[in-house]
Amino acid sequence: MNIDSTYLSKEKFDELTAELDHLKTIRRREIAEQLEYARSLGDLSENAEYEEARNLQAATEDRIRVVEESLAHARIIEHTKGNTISLGSQVTIQNQADKEERSYEIVGSAEANMQEHKISHLSPLGSAMMGKKKGDIFTFETPKGSQKYKIVNVK
Repeated sequence: MNIDSTYLSKEKFDELTAELDHLKTIRRREIAEQLEYARSLGDLSENAEYEEARNLQAATEDRIRVVEESLAHARIIEHTKGNTISLGSQVTIQNQADKEERSYEIVGSAEANMQEHKISHLSPLGSAMMGKKKGDIFTFETPKGSQKYKIVNVK
């Protein structure tokens, strides 16, 4: 991961902090117990349980490093209520072609999840909306061509 800031909501920051605590305390202990059991089975060169536990240990330590890095460079999104779209904004937009409305939350790239209607401020749609206000009309490019939207609501 690069040294740039990772924008996180307070909820996501707390979630990652809890995950890190779980990995460092409970998960490490569970893996240590698995390794100890696998060692007790004898010959480590042909011990599948030992190999599996070592792989699990490596994956867990890697996840710990990734989460620590994210938290070390995290910047908590402090959304100020207002008319201008920024990180943390809840935005409702309307497609000008078919008048369909969609709602999204603007988040940092680490939290982006289309199933939860959370889009990154760096995505084409997210960056096109940044700084806009209720009533503004904007366009952005998609594989299907230019799309035109209107900002219906900003929370």
